[in-house]
Amino acid sequence: QVQLVESGGGSVQAGGSLRLSCAASGYTYSSNCMGWFRQAPGKEREGVAAIYTGGGSTYYADSVKGRFTISQDNAKNTVYLQMNSLKPEDTAMYYCAAGGSWCRPVVLGDMNSEDFGYWGQGTQVTVSS
Repeated sequence: QVQLVESGGGSVQAGGSLRLSCAASGYTYSSNCMGWFRQAPGKEREGVAAIYTGGGSTYYADSVKGRFTISQDNAKNTVYLQMNSLKPEDTAMYYCAAGGSWCRPVVLGDMNSEDFGYWGQGTQVTVSS
């Protein structure tokens, strides 16, 4: 059974930082696509960042480029999302997602939730001004 367990959310002031973690189990972690999505109330789910665990290639949405960094620790089957210079508009529920061996975000620069078959329960990030 695949499980993705997120942690690290919380409340910070604008300009602050948070690091989200996503630990994967029951899933062939290596050489697959892992990503982070977010959804704010009343808005559609947005792909934020993705990483191909086989080589480390990454994708970022324009809205977070230069502020967020996705990384991996293969020994721990864990993906991280380091979020710096947080803005109130970053407030959302953040979800970790796992996909297959073809990583659309990295290959095509387009992140679609339909390409990810496994999802975590989400962790809330709240940024106050």
